[in-house]
Amino acid sequence: MLEKWEVEGLQTVGILLVVCSSLKLMHFLGLIDLSTADSVEDDFELSTVCHRPESMDKLEEQTKFTKKELQVLYRGFKNECPCGVVNEENFKTIYSQFFPQGDSSMYAHFLFEAFDTNKNGSVSFEDFVFGLSIILRGTINDRLNWAFNLYDLNKDGCITKEEMFDIMKSIYDMMGKYTYPTMQDDIPREHVESFFQKMDRNKDGVVTIEEFIESCKKDENIMQSMQLFDNVI
Repeated sequence: MLEKWEVEGLQTVGILLVVCSSLKLMHFLGLIDLSTADSVEDDFELSTVCHRPESMDKLEEQTKFTKKELQVLYRGFKNECPCGVVNEENFKTIYSQFFPQGDSSMYAHFLFEAFDTNKNGSVSFEDFVFGLSIILRGTINDRLNWAFNLYDLNKDGCITKEEMFDIMKSIYDMMGKYTYPTMQDDIPREHVESFFQKMDRNKDGVVTIEEFIESCKKDENIMQSMQLFDNVI
């Protein structure tokens, strides 16, 4: 049987990993020392890539990042994705380096779908920084809306129990059995059931965006995690 803290951890880890895993990706792409960004602007403007991003000034207007922050993000993105975009397989390859103890492929697929807002099978630098801008600089509602979109796998405006189970299962696979050694091979459905019932306040079998946001705002762990990243960069 799972300990109480383990069950509660499963209930919130999916929300928390939206932010934490994105920070891992941002760190991997080089956003660790803004002092290195002084000479990146020319590199941004002159580099020859298959996909040329928007100008720095335009991206600064459209996101909540400064020009210097965008420059550093671009340097890291270009180093890993020289052609200017990343497809799902490359995204999975990059992501697998964060969680070598487990299988991150399914979670990476879900996260890729959330970043690929144009649904064209690739994530551009713009897609990347727009998503990060919401996750790191958006309001609480902005961030929770983005997290809801991750859980809403078929994008029909609500989360089903199966969608929630699929996300939770992908997280367990990614974290690996050694992280939760007392768990069985699969996440017990009754624990997903318990979490789902807490969110499905009107008991109609689906979780709406309103129910999702309301439930998350009442979860102290989730709210604390959101505040931790307010001044990341």
